[in-house]
Order: sequence, then C-alpha cells, then structure tokens
Amino acid sequence: MPSYFSTQVLVIGAGPGGYSAAFRAADLGLQVTMVERHTNLGGVCLNVGCIPSKALLHAANVLNETTNAQHLGLHFNAPQIDLEQLRGFRDQCIGTLGQGISALAKARDVKVIHGTAQFTGANQVAVKDGATHTIISFEHCIIAAGSRATSLPFLPDDPRIWDSTEALALRSIPGRLLIAGGGIIGLEMATVYRALGSQVTIVEASEQLIPAADGDMVQVYQRYNAERFEIRLNTSITAVAPNTTALEIEFTNTDGACQPERFDALLVAVGRRPNSDRLNTEAAGVVLDERGFIKVDNQLRTSKPHILAIGDINGNPMLAHKASHEGHVAAEVAAGKHSAFAPLTIPSIAYTNPELAWTGLTEKQAAAQGIPFKTAVFPWSASGRALTEGRTEGKTKLLYHAQKGTVLGATIVGAKAGELLGEICLAIEMGAYIEDLALTIHAHPTLHETVGLAAELASGTVTDLLNPTIRKARTPS
Repeated sequence: MPSYFSTQVLVIGAGPGGYSAAFRAADLGLQVTMVERHTNLGGVCLNVGCIPSKALLHAANVLNETTNAQHLGLHFNAPQIDLEQLRGFRDQCIGTLGQGISALAKARDVKVIHGTAQFTGANQVAVKDGATHTIISFEHCIIAAGSRATSLPFLPDDPRIWDSTEALALRSIPGRLLIAGGGIIGLEMATVYRALGSQVTIVEASEQLIPAADGDMVQVYQRYNAERFEIRLNTSITAVAPNTTALEIEFTNTDGACQPERFDALLVAVGRRPNSDRLNTEAAGVVLDERGFIKVDNQLRTSKPHILAIGDINGNPMLAHKASHEGHVAAEVAAGKHSAFAPLTIPSIAYTNPELAWTGLTEKQAAAQGIPFKTAVFPWSASGRALTEGRTEGKTKLLYHAQKGTVLGATIVGAKAGELLGEICLAIEMGAYIEDLALTIHAHPTLHETVGLAAELASGTVTDLLNPTIRKARTPS
C-alpha cells in the first residue's frame, strides 16, 4: 500500500536549482519536500557533471604545468598516474559538497524522499523507489528535474562508447579517443584525457568549435591546441562498428564519405535533452514546447500557475548558476512574492586549456539583433602577469554600444579566463559605460587588469599599447 502525505512546496530534483529552490522556500517559512531519484543530493552538476569534471581538469592543469615549466629551466620526471587515487580525489570533492547539501536540508527541515516522481494530477505526484510507493499532494510544485545526454540513434551497445558520465568515471585511459561534439563538454573532456596521455581527435558537425562563441576568440584556443588535438570541423560520424580490438568508425565531411578509422573509445558529447518526458507532465496539464522544454513565463510559472519549472528543463542555457538563481525566484513566487527572473546576462565558461569565457552579447548576437557596437581587444602578450606565467596566448575583448558607450558583453580566452567575468557581469547589470571600467583601478600585475586595459583602449586613454586614437589624430591629412 502506498503512503500518503501533503506538503506546501514540492521540489522535484535536488540539483543546484532544486536545492536552491527548496532551501529558499524553507527560509521563507514554507513546508518543503524535495524528491531526488539518486542516492546523493546535488544532481548531475555535483555528482556527474560540474564538480567531478573540474576536479579532473585541475589534475590535467597540474600535468600541463609540469610540461610547460620546462622553458623555465624546471624539469620533472614523467608523471606516474594513479587512477584509483585520482578517482578518490574526485569522489572526495563530490562527497564533501554532497554532505554539506544534506546537512543544509536537515537544518532547514526540508523533507527528502528518494525515488522517481511522476505527476498523477495537477496537485499530486507518485514517487516510486523500488517497492516503496509514496503519493504526495502539494500546493506548489517546482520542477527541477534537469536533463540528460543526447545520444546518436545508430550507436551500438558497447562499453567503449561513452557519454559524459562514463567519461568522468575515469575507468581507463584509451590510447586513441574520439570525441563527437566540439562544445564545452567535449572540449573539457579532451583537455582531461589529453593530459592523461590519450591521443585525442575531436569531430564537430558545424564549421566552428563552441558555435555560440565568437570565432576569432575560438581561433585563439585552436591555435594553442593545434599540436595537442586533431580537430575536424564540418565532420559527422555516420557509423560505428565494434570489434574485439577497437571501434571502426566512419565519417562524412563536406567532401563526402571518409575512410573508416580505428579508435579505442568514443565519447558522444553532442548535447543534452530535458527530462520532461519522464515526469508524465500531461497528467498535470503542463505544456511543453516542440523540443520538450517546459514553457514558463518570467516568474517561471508553467501553464499551471502553481507549478513552476527551473533549470535545464525550461530551456537554454543549461547552466547550474542559471538554475540556482531561478530556484530562488521560483521559491519566492511560491511564497507569494512579486519576484521575476530577468537577468541581463548569464555567463558561460569552457574550462579548457586555455579557458574560453563570455558574458552578455557576442559579436554575432549583436549583429543579428541590429545593435550598433564596437569592440576593444587587449592582447595578453602585453600583460605583465600573463607574461610572467608564460601564458601570453590570451585575449580580452569587450563589446560596447557604438553610440551610448554602455558595456554590452565580453569574451575572454586565456588561462583562468572564467575568473575575469565577474566585474563585466556586474557592469552589464548596472548599465555601466565602457569609461566606468577604464576609470576603475585594477591591481597590477593581474589578469583582470586586462579588462581595464581593454576598456582604456575603447576610451582612448591606453598607455600600455600604442594608442590608436592618438596615432589616428597625428596622421597627416
């Protein structure tokens, strides 16, 4: 027999969006129940996504640093890689954060039920966990059920064909690894496995890696990694035939079919799809769009106003920090507050080597929207900090309104580029002008100083480079 109980707010999913919503709702005095299908709280991000990937990327960075140190006169023996110990470090990071989330849930009296939830009506879900069956009635529901990796329909069932979760399991280091998909996930895993010793080939169906980013900045990444990875653009996998020793993989590109090649493993990183199809949303009357995302308004309400949806399941960008902020708004709306989710910018970061990070508008977005813009690009070859760290390949590009001078966006490529986005996000949200960034004193020598120097270029006050404004003024007519 199923057990029955009711709650004011039911949160489906305990990832960054789900637990943020649950904890905010509890802080607002609501009775909260959170359902999670996995044993551990934290969702994909903590358990099989953001956190384990960053732990492995840190290890990759350490390995890369030992190689890069040779030009300093610092020579190290070849590293001895203990996969079991490395997996232990990854799991320690996951466990520490997971325990913290569980402790916060307990301290806030958030009831946690493990199992798979499906709607049985507009105010009720059924949660199953093996033989356990629980019926939960709710006043408000916040759907935070996330997404899962998209596969290719023709792939055979073979343990050497991975999604991102299996790649992060780090069971082995393949001699030759093929990565299908040149987006953020694919390139991050390429960084990890190349550092660990794999020969990596990346195939991308479009004409550019990370298609959302500006091509000139992606080119910086590609030039730096030209000898580290084989990158094939405008290329797709058409067939995979496993045998006892390898995967025989066939490709097509703009010239047609290519010769089959042998790889030891294949990572499929071609995107993610929402988990809405697992929730029986029809029973609740919740409307989806043509791609399976749950439609929401700026208060994150679905077609049923007492049911809200946050995070990956309501559409792009599929980012943990977007989900967390949406979780706060959804909880406040459930509590009767007049909150809305209306950010001017959501930052994106590829934690690759070098990192590629952007926020606000890219050049291609500004052009598509008909917004008049100018750019200012400061090369890291003129940065004292980048020079002393041997990482001068980077660039900082600011985008600003051609007439108003307001900051529209930025793209930064370089070591630790993601750490430089904070002040630019704030500048966009505050409606700051490019001169505001130029007049802000940045510490020297730092990498974030390149943001101020790029703004000085735009303002015509730069002295760390030849000033193009002054040079133009001195040109004889």
